[in-house]
Formats: sequence, C-alpha cells, structure tokens
Amino acid sequence: MPSILVVDDEQVIRKSLRRLLERHSYSVSEAGTVAEALASLEDRSFDLIISDLRLPGEPGTALIKPAGDIPVLIMTSYASLRSAVDSMKMGAVDYIAKPYDHDDMLGAIEDIISCSKQQQAQSIGRGDAPEALPGFIGNCKDMQKLYQQIGKFAPTNTTTLIHGETGTGKELVARALHSHSHRADKPLISVNCAAIPETLIESELFGYEKGAFTGAASNRMGLIEAANGGTLFLDEIGELPIEAQARLLRFLQEGEIRAIGSVQTRKVDVRLIAATHRDLKRLSREGQFREDLYYRINVMQLNLPPLRDRGKDILEIAEACLARSCKQLDCRQLHFSAKAIQAITTYRWPGNVRELQNAVERAVILCDGDEIDYDLLSIDLELVRVGSQSGSVRRGVEPLHSVRRTDDEPDEDLSLEDYFQRFVLEHQDSMSETELARKLGVSRKCLWERRQRLGIPRKKSLKNSSRTGNA
Repeated sequence: MPSILVVDDEQVIRKSLRRLLERHSYSVSEAGTVAEALASLEDRSFDLIISDLRLPGEPGTALIKPAGDIPVLIMTSYASLRSAVDSMKMGAVDYIAKPYDHDDMLGAIEDIISCSKQQQAQSIGRGDAPEALPGFIGNCKDMQKLYQQIGKFAPTNTTTLIHGETGTGKELVARALHSHSHRADKPLISVNCAAIPETLIESELFGYEKGAFTGAASNRMGLIEAANGGTLFLDEIGELPIEAQARLLRFLQEGEIRAIGSVQTRKVDVRLIAATHRDLKRLSREGQFREDLYYRINVMQLNLPPLRDRGKDILEIAEACLARSCKQLDCRQLHFSAKAIQAITTYRWPGNVRELQNAVERAVILCDGDEIDYDLLSIDLELVRVGSQSGSVRRGVEPLHSVRRTDDEPDEDLSLEDYFQRFVLEHQDSMSETELARKLGVSRKCLWERRQRLGIPRKKSLKNSSRTGNA
C-alpha cells in the first residue's frame, strides 16, 4: 500500500484529503507544518509528499531537498500559481490548484507514484533511464517512452512511421532518429508531401531524364537519390498520390529507383522515416492509401502525445518558448501572470506545440510591461471552464457544479463547493473578506458571487453591529 504524507495547516483539507486517499487504498499520515513533516520523514519513509505551498513558518518547498528521492506534489491557491511554477523549478514534481478536483488529485498521485517506481526500477536495473534528447522539452510518461523508443529505433535501418497530431514535433523526432544513427554524417532529406503538387511529386522524389516531358531540359537527380547513404523523411505521407505510392513501394522492397524517362534502375541505400497525422489504416481500407505500402512503412511506429496530455510539460515548454522569443526579439525577460499560467495549463491546444509557440511569440510582441496576461495569448478562460464542465477536467480547473452539505464533519466525498462553504463558515468570524478571498485563491467579487449562489450570508462586522445598536 503506497504511503503518502499530507502537509497542510488547514485541518479540514487534511481530513478531506486523508479520507479521499484512504478510500482509494493509500496509507496517509498528516502534518500541519514543515517541522512536523520533517519529523515524520525521520520516523518512516513515504512514496509521496503532498504539501500546501503556504504554511506557517516555512513554505512547503522547504520539504523538497530533505525529501530526497521522495516526490513532492505542491498544492497552491489560484492566486499563487506563479509560485507553483517556481516550486517546480526547485524540484517539486508537480502542482495542483486548490480547491482541487478529486479525479485530478487521484490521477496526479497515480501518475507520480507510478513514474517514481519506474525510475527506481530502471536505476536499480540497467541504469540507462532515457533523458530528454536535444531539442526536446519535457519528461512526462509518454515522452519518456518516446525517448526510450528513439534510443532503440535510431541505430537500426528499419522504416519507421511517426504518428501524431499537427504541431506535435514529428520532424524533430525524425531528426533525432537520424542524428542518433550511424547515418548521422550523411544527408537527411525532408520532404513535405502535402506541399508538392501531385503532378510534380514523382519527378521530385525519383528525378527525371532529359526530354522525359516538356520542360525537362536536363537530367535531374531525385530527392531519394540525394539522400543516398542517409535518411529520407516523408512528412504527411498520407497525402502522397496513389501513383507515387506504387513507385515508393518498389523502392522500399527492392532498394532501387528508376528516374522518369529512364529505362535503367539505380541502387540506393536510404532509410525511410515517414510521418502523418492521419489514420493510414482507415485510409487503406477506404482505398485512399495502398494497404501493402501501409504495412511496409509501419514496421516500427512512434506515437507523439498531444500537448494537452503532457501535464506539467506544457508549462515547461511555454517557459522555454518565452525565453527563446524574448532572446530572438531582443527584449527584456518577461514572465507569465497567474491567469496566463492557468490558461496555458488548461487550454486544450488543438495546434499543439506549434500553436503554443506562435501564441507566446505574439504575446511577447504585444506585451507592454513585464508580465504576459492570458488575454495576450488569445485564450478564452470561459471556454476553458466550459471544457472542464463537459467532462475533460484538467488539473487545476474548477468544476462549476455544486453539492450542498451541512454535516459538521468533513465527509469523504467533500466536493469543491463543500470545501468552499465549510471554509467560509469556519473562518469568516476571524478573517476579513479580503483575507478569505486570498486564502481561497479567488477575487472578492468571486467570493461574493459564490456566497449568493450557495446562500452563505455575510456576517456583519462588529463596527456595523455597534452602529446599529447606537442608532
């Protein structure tokens, strides 16, 4: 049974989180301060530490170094997202916004513990856990698998198919496969099949002889022959015309090509790497892609995860894009606001890394101050919230549903609205509205709106009460 240490100065949060985790077969210990947590670390070992960022005395990040190999998950209010980013730079494995969603919390815990165990097994075993390759950013589970596969596939001559959505970095993977192969000192020829007209694609790939067609004034070497000894990367191979597919299949089977207008064939030594965002198997069933070619190029397949599924990698990539854009545009170093961070980590990014790069570059150009807000990224936070409500809740996005509770003890199914209601009722006598809003990580306007929705009256201050009595 995995063991987890929960560190938070709010008892209601500790109890709620403890009941949630114990219900899902985790062993849980509690601590209210960093000092108490350090004492617990001396007494026993844990698989994970979940700590609030703001604690009495020292912040939760003070646990990162003493924890050593134990991963630390930081909880933070929405208003402190900037600090959460800094905590990850200090070594925290991830962060999650409060009030947290149960499924997001459980999913994060499962991923962290699973990844930690895999890393421990690798270090005990061969000791060759894959590191991020040059040009790649991020180390989520899917990317670790990708790095491992690249390390295995690169030294071979086997044809490889890279599958991924537009903008996920398929050409970057092809370059990594080439640069880590024995062909690295030979040419890598990249061809975007969707960018060449159907009437020219065959002559571009296979070359032509003088007089083969009108305008062929001299012999021309094709791109396949130009890649001899090296690697040919065919991007968007699903757009290749059927006629060209037949020629390509012969090249793959026989290792030879014949230029248009020629009667002679030439032997070539070329490794093929293909990429597509389309479902080639479905296209082959529909007769839009040769089935025999599909099975010939799909010997080994690499699948690139979409940006929306890469967890904390998203923010790391955004920070790298920001630093690069500031350097390229020769401007001062900027940073993201808390709302921008929330938008970046919750938006679905249909255009993936390419869309993120463009959004950040545009924001840098438009930014007048030192901070980039979400509006400069052209991300609609309302659409993000709607997406979370439709069942695609992402870490740190608050669902808009509410469940009313009046129990005195926190229930094991304590929802976000339950937590909000209980927190306000317990602390409104000792905290001002500003302090309540800050602790909950919302604006005063949002606090007021939730009070209205949940039917929580605002208590009159002592000053107002005394004035009423004197009147």
